[in-house]
Amino acid sequence: MLGFMYEYGRGVPQDYAEAAYWYACAAERGHATAQYLLGLMYDKGHGTIRSGVLAHKWLNLAAAGARPGVREYYMRIRNAVAAKLTPAQLAEAQWLAHQFVALAQP
Repeated sequence: MLGFMYEYGRGVPQDYAEAAYWYACAAERGHATAQYLLGLMYDKGHGTIRSGVLAHKWLNLAAAGARPGVREYYMRIRNAVAAKLTPAQLAEAQWLAHQFVALAQP
């Protein structure tokens, strides 16, 4: 919620970097919506470096963990980002997502 507040300036000054920080905090804990929103931040370069690889990583994780009502939408956005990547970049993004999941396993 804090990420959203900072991204849109709701009750706080608008600050994309602060929004990305809060989205990342929740995304690292496996929150699918935060992973999706962080992926969008990387895709647009809002508050972060612009990175299709990192955008795809987070969007891929978001799609995998999303509830059924939004999973298809997250997948469409992830696929749109994937279409802009080279095969090597796509492989890197998938490897990063795999590593995230592997490290989260007990």
